Amino acid sequence: MNRSLLLFIAFMSLNVTFIKAQNKDGNVKPEIVQLKVGDIAPKFALRTLDGKYEMLTRWSGEKLSRPASQPTRHIVLVSFFATWCQPCMKELPLLENLWQKYQNDAVRIFLIDITDATRSVPQYADAPKPGPFLKERGLTMPLLLDTYGMAMETYVPDRVLPRLFVLDKYREIKLIKRGFHEGEDFEGELSKVIDELLKQDGKKKS
Repeated sequence: MNRSLLLFIAFMSLNVTFIKAQNKDGNVKPEIVQLKVGDIAPKFALRTLDGKYEMLTRWSGEKLSRPASQPTRHIVLVSFFATWCQPCMKELPLLENLWQKYQNDAVRIFLIDITDATRSVPQYADAPKPGPFLKERGLTMPLLLDTYGMAMETYVPDRVLPRLFVLDKYREIKLIKRGFHEGEDFEGELSKVIDELLKQDGKKKS
């Protein structure tokens, strides 16, 4: 196999976050690729406040990463936020209510903080640290730290927060919420989706 063919195969094998598109001037520019309902959620391994790592595949997916210690597939809700994000502040207490409601079921809710990943932006440089910030507000949901913005690049490439995803027990994205909208029945909408997924009882997809 010649070198050119090997390079072509390697290129085609890359997991590309951006695709190329031409603008009206004929110049090639990057186009943001957004996740959508029906996609399989990308894997992540993110640090917790106590320095351990939490993997999405521990809870949801075709093959769980720790089937011996954690054999039960879970519905997973992840919400990306930052301590400088004002709309996020309106969503957080509602997410806490859902966490309290479902924490004894096969449901995991994770807050994924991107504050540190955005500190290079001057207006966010002095944003509060997420751990104390959440504790002051009485929030007890599991917190994951996307310190270098690796998960953010895939899940929130346009940086619009909050960004929420509901995944079924096989990591398929069932709902995406972009931003926070006043007056919506946030808890009711999410509860309906979660309850429907719980009724499926983790039956294997064909």
